[in-house]
Amino acid sequence: MMIGNALPKSLQDNPELGCWVSFDRPGLIGVGSGKVELGQGILTALAQIAADELAVDPVLVALLPVDTDSAPDEGITAGSQSVEVSGASIRLALAQARSALVDAAATRLGADVASLSCRDGAILIDGQPTGLDYWMLAADIDWRQHVTGNVPAMPVGAYSAVGASQPRIDMAQKRGGAGFIHDLSLAGMLHVRVIRQPFRLARLADVDMAWLQRRYPGVRAVRKNDFLALVAADEHAVHSAHGEAEKFARWEEVAGLWQPAATSGEKITVLGAAAPHAGSPGIAARYSRQHVAHASIGPSCALAQFDAGRLTVWSHSQGIFPLRGQIAKCLGLDPSMVRVIHAHGSGSYGHNGADDVALDGAIVAMEMPGQPVRVQWSREDELSRGPLGAAMSASVEAELDSGGQVASWKLSVVSAPHAQRPGFGGHFNLSSAEALDGARRPQKVDDLPDAAGGGAARNSVAIYDFPGQEVGVRLDTASRIRTSSLRSLGAHLNVFAIESAVDELADLAGADPLDFRLRHLSDDRCRAVLQGVAEMSGWPGSHPAGEGRALGIAAARYKNKGAWLAAVAEVSVDEEIRLERLWLCADIGLVINPEGARSQIEGGAIQAASWTLKEEVRVEDDRVPAFDWSAYPILKFSEIPEIETRFIVDPARPPLGAGEASQGPVAAAIGNAASRALGLRMRDLPLTRDRLVAALMGA
Repeated sequence: MMIGNALPKSLQDNPELGCWVSFDRPGLIGVGSGKVELGQGILTALAQIAADELAVDPVLVALLPVDTDSAPDEGITAGSQSVEVSGASIRLALAQARSALVDAAATRLGADVASLSCRDGAILIDGQPTGLDYWMLAADIDWRQHVTGNVPAMPVGAYSAVGASQPRIDMAQKRGGAGFIHDLSLAGMLHVRVIRQPFRLARLADVDMAWLQRRYPGVRAVRKNDFLALVAADEHAVHSAHGEAEKFARWEEVAGLWQPAATSGEKITVLGAAAPHAGSPGIAARYSRQHVAHASIGPSCALAQFDAGRLTVWSHSQGIFPLRGQIAKCLGLDPSMVRVIHAHGSGSYGHNGADDVALDGAIVAMEMPGQPVRVQWSREDELSRGPLGAAMSASVEAELDSGGQVASWKLSVVSAPHAQRPGFGGHFNLSSAEALDGARRPQKVDDLPDAAGGGAARNSVAIYDFPGQEVGVRLDTASRIRTSSLRSLGAHLNVFAIESAVDELADLAGADPLDFRLRHLSDDRCRAVLQGVAEMSGWPGSHPAGEGRALGIAAARYKNKGAWLAAVAEVSVDEEIRLERLWLCADIGLVINPEGARSQIEGGAIQAASWTLKEEVRVEDDRVPAFDWSAYPILKFSEIPEIETRFIVDPARPPLGAGEASQGPVAAAIGNAASRALGLRMRDLPLTRDRLVAALMGA
């Protein structure tokens, strides 16, 4: 599970063995990770990997809290990298830990290492108990030693926990009502609501403190430049005052204050040499999606306390170490004086409001030394004031040769930025940092590098064997609307565009969409998922184009280096487009927890369906008006289709992250099915009733 011949990055950054494992609690093995639980089941999968490497039952493994004071710094939990990178790191570290413990046992016993084995932490000699165990031997180990990656890991054939569906280890507390950050309570805690700027760089012109005190005598206002927070011991009072903010807080716009950030210009990638044929049939089409909200069911929340010169923040951020750095920088503290502890939120799919609310809490806590504070965002704040998923467009120009093969291919992507997490590009990228000082807004914005999978560029290179591809990606920073990472980043629209265009070219060539893909595809694993999903769905189905019901097919490899997934969608169309069934075939290499992987694939598919059919943030005059669920419909339980998922499993192949593989292929399969059912092409997401009517009227 090594990456090439190098150690995984997490081990390079955190080389000491003691970062990764602890035997401080008798009968329990503490395993360290910097990757956080976001509802994706990563704690369970990592525990399974650790259990197999130490030859113990998974119930003996406890993932240690992710805390900047003690956890390995693994950056951000994102990009479907937790199993690939953190899992690989844990496996290598624990292989070395097991070897060191067995060596220590051999020394104590004066025995040959080859005669020793382990079972549930006990050391056996020729299969018989020795009276020694891991916990007794832990004192003999130098835990400061570096992990080398030279100790052989357990062979796949010895796995017991990996490959089996284990129950989620984080669910018991959550079912009992004490598993989320919203459930935390500290003695003497005050409640906080922040009155957020209604648009980027809005100036707080006036606060009628007298009105606030008359109306809510127990509520205190904390103002620092354009940051305004309300604080009270009574949560109901502070919530009510927040709801009447327009009666005592007045905002204004300062002309010329907003200036678009600079970019590095368009990035052009050319693969192979195209052979255009004069007069050849082809397409020129533009595909788009609107801004999308994270739409977390539980609004963002954070707790903070500044005591004895040290700031502690509890946050459901995906990256507590980068967050700590930006909080410290914003407040003028040394990073060692800031501690961030991860607490579970209600589900996160990228850079939502979790980081913003953590800074909110830190700012207020610094004004009230010794007093714990809890900041809760409102539903409207969560939907309309957090970073949004970026609006994008992707244009395809392609030609066929005389044999019906693709002769040339050009994709041009224009997108709002996807990569504005805290600290990225050297910027705060936090709303309250800008409220404290408007000059802190990013001056230059870049896309994520290719090594990280790209942002707007993610999956912009087609997986097909086209003779020449030209791909251009340009960031558009003209809008003041704050955008950042949302599940799959640019892959959602890019795969939708590529797979829609491939379907259009197949129609132009008079070919079946599956056959057309296969004859342009040499990637055996991608071919396998396409053929698998076709078999599952009975492709091509019995409904001719334009009859109101159809199947659509699509495939992609996430980030062009991760998991493969092919999807077939069945949709019906009357007054609106309805998703009836989904078939998904995925290759994620070695499957750690089959049920967990299925949940990730199918959860991503449902979210992709919601984005594709319903979700868009309405923008007015380059601003996002406050809105709630009534103005932002998501897929309802009654609209969730029947889903069948199949994995192509090869235990000999390294595991690949499953969390974001569904987004692009499911969107494209739905779009292709809807277009086939209608007998006309729909290219703009979401595929709402209004767009359906407009397409029919245009036809």
